[in-house]
Order: sequence, then C-alpha cells, then structure tokens
Amino acid sequence: MGDYIVRLSSLTLENIKNVKKGTIFMPMANEKSHSVGGAEILGIYGQNGSGKTAIVDALYFLQQIIIGQSIYQSISDYIGADDDTANMNAEFKIFRKGTVYEVGYNISLRKIEGEVVIEREFLNCAINRGGKRTNKNIFMDYVRSESESIFKPQKRLEELIGKNKERKTDLIVARKMAEKSNCSFIFGESSREIFCQEVESEFEDYSTVIRALFEFSLKDLFVIRNAHSGMITANFLLPMAFRIETNKMGAKGEFAIPLTEPVVLDAVKKDILDVIVKQINTVLYTIIPGMMIDVKDYGQQVLDSGEDGWKVELMSVREGKKPIPIRMESEGIIKIISILNVLIQAFGNPSICLVIDELDAGIFEYMLGELLDIFGKSAKGQLIFTSHNLRALEMLDKNSIMFSTVNPENRYIHMKSVKENNNLRSMYIRSITLGGQDEEIYEETDSLKIARAFRKAGRSLHNE
Repeated sequence: MGDYIVRLSSLTLENIKNVKKGTIFMPMANEKSHSVGGAEILGIYGQNGSGKTAIVDALYFLQQIIIGQSIYQSISDYIGADDDTANMNAEFKIFRKGTVYEVGYNISLRKIEGEVVIEREFLNCAINRGGKRTNKNIFMDYVRSESESIFKPQKRLEELIGKNKERKTDLIVARKMAEKSNCSFIFGESSREIFCQEVESEFEDYSTVIRALFEFSLKDLFVIRNAHSGMITANFLLPMAFRIETNKMGAKGEFAIPLTEPVVLDAVKKDILDVIVKQINTVLYTIIPGMMIDVKDYGQQVLDSGEDGWKVELMSVREGKKPIPIRMESEGIIKIISILNVLIQAFGNPSICLVIDELDAGIFEYMLGELLDIFGKSAKGQLIFTSHNLRALEMLDKNSIMFSTVNPENRYIHMKSVKENNNLRSMYIRSITLGGQDEEIYEETDSLKIARAFRKAGRSLHNE
C-alpha cells in the first residue's frame, strides 16, 4: 500500500460512446473525513445501450494513460461519432499521514488525421492538512498546441526547476518524447521521473500526488471488461485477475489458463499460479460449498527456450468425488474463480479499486446479493460494477446505486425520494413504468409493435 491510500471519488465523461455528459459518484465522495472509511460499492444499472459499459471502458483507458502507456488507438471508436473531441475527468482522494489531497485529473482527447492525441491534460489539487484546506488550484497544465511553454502555471514550473537549470532541458526533451510516443506528458515515464524526484520546495506535495496516482493505477486499479467474460463464455480460456504481494514476489495482471488442454509454464509463472490458487481456495470452498481448485502437475517439460517447464492443468476438487478439469464446471463458477483473487484483494486493501463489467454474468442471483452484502459490510476497498440483475438493489444502500438514463446529456442519476424502508428494486421498476424521476430511465418499448414486427418477419421468411 505504501504510505498513502488512493480512492476514486467521481468520474465525468463527455462524448465517450453514447454519453454526451455524465458523472458517477462514489458513496463517500462528499465526506470530509481525514480517515479512509470502509468499503465503497457503486452499482450502475440501466437498460441496454444506456452508457453503463462506457464507465468501465473509460476507466480502462484512463488507467493506461496514467501508467504512461501510449494511447490505445481503439479509443477512437469511443469518441462520439459526431465529435472529434472527448473529455474525461477523474476525482481522487489521497490519504497520507493526516493529510488529504483532493485531486482532479482532466484529460481532453482529439482526433487529428485519424489519430487520437492528448490535446490537454491538467491536475488540480486541494490540500487538507491540520484542519486547514487550501483552494483547489491547477498545479500542472499541459496544452499540446502551446509548444512554447513546458507546462503552466509558471510558478509551479519554477518551483520544480529550482536552481537546477539542467532540469528545464530535461523537461523540454521529456515533453517532445511524450508527444512522439503519444502518451501522457504528466505521467509519461521520462517526465514522471523528473516530477517525482525529491524536491525541497512547495512542489513536494505535487510530486507525491503524481507518484500516488501512478502507483494506484499500476498496482491497485483493476478493470475487468466484457472481453474477460467473453473468454469464459467461449470456454477456451480462464483469465484470472490477480495481485500478489509476498516476501518472495510481487505481481499483478491477468493469468490466462487454457480450458481446452494442459499448459506448459516456466518456473516463475508456475509459482505465481500456485500462489493465486492458494489464495482463491481460502474463500472458494465457502462460496461453492466443498469445492476447491488444484493445479495438476503432469511433470517437467522443456520449453522452446530450452528452460525447464511444467505441464499443468487446473482441476476442480469436490469432497468425495474424483477431480475433474475446471472446464467441466459451470460458467458461473468459472466466472467467480476468475475474479476471486482480486475480490480478496479489494476486501482487505483500502486502496484497491475493482471495476467489473456485467458482474452478474452467469452468477446465481442469490449468491450475487450475498457477495455484495458481505463486501459492503466487511471489506475495505472499492467495487464498481455494472449489472442487469436487480438483486443488488435489495442489498445495497441507495447511495451505492446509480442509474443510467435515456438522456445522453445527463447519463447517470441517483434515484430520488428513496426513504429508509423503501425497496429500491420496486421503486426502480415503478419508475420505469410510471416515471417520477428527474430523468427518464427507460426508453419505453411497445409490446404490440414488437409482436407485429416479429409476425411480419416470420411471414417474410415463408415468402422468400
């Protein structure tokens, strides 16, 4: 965790997919406490095509940008068809030894001759220390078209450079390298190394902010998109999202195990798999009573590189039954196994933010509700998910649920007029049919028109 904890507070999208503008808020976004607090869950609900997955995909691209990678050009498909620009703004709170940094990262993207580039990015920050809070001001503002300045404001640039005049030259070179690599100037490797050096000036706080956001995105933010579930549905890969931090190793990523046949792993990967399985098994047998998973070792086998490898296969082990390949289990069980390691991490680490698209895919409704209830009551980290299963509406607080609307200019809202004893699920269904919210949350379908269209399509088949 380091000596600071980072929490996402909100995310605003503009011209991303079918979201002209929309903001999601985490339940504790407006709390003024100097302590982190417990778990935060945010479920995003709404009809198909109303902007739920846009949140997950935006966080995925944002993560890649903050860890300094070149912009994935697939993001061009996410910029609204009628627009050449898109904007994302993520608000964070960074907790560190009695100090809270309230940080905003804003990034503007533009399509230029078929390529998406960063037109502008800026960081702003308010510092709450010892009961005194500074105003929230921009401390680093990069504008691609303003090539004559490294970044604004000039005061912060001078604080960073200090008496080291070579640092100014290094920053100019770093800016050119970021533009050539099409990555973030603030978080690109060359410039980030300069920003995060130890400086004896007011810029020290801002160095902490940049380093904290980078390490959060690299180590603590997990975004599980639809492709993850797609591999499971296709029954050819089990992608296990994981994070390991032991005395012997530290690793994070997605460990993909073939479902159709055994796989040959080198020594490092086999060790990682063994640790993942061990951690999963501590919880799995309570979720799926009596079930554990095992790494079946078929023995050593030489890799193409000439190094020693081990041929292994994941097996499902249940009490009193012979082990079977994991592929023989249901899609729902495999889905739970695929996310269980990072769920465990988010349960025990307040800096973990786990984002899952279609969390309910293949998972039994009652089990989904129980997992969310346990996480909400006992966990420490953050969980953001999209779902179509309404069970969560009966298990979570009203502040833990946001609904997508049919209005692209205001895509996400909280349900209003929800009282302590109201059933949010019933209210949501009633709002779909009767309205009563600030925005329409369902674009009404006409069952008669649908039936007529099916009949017409059916007749056309016979006439061909």
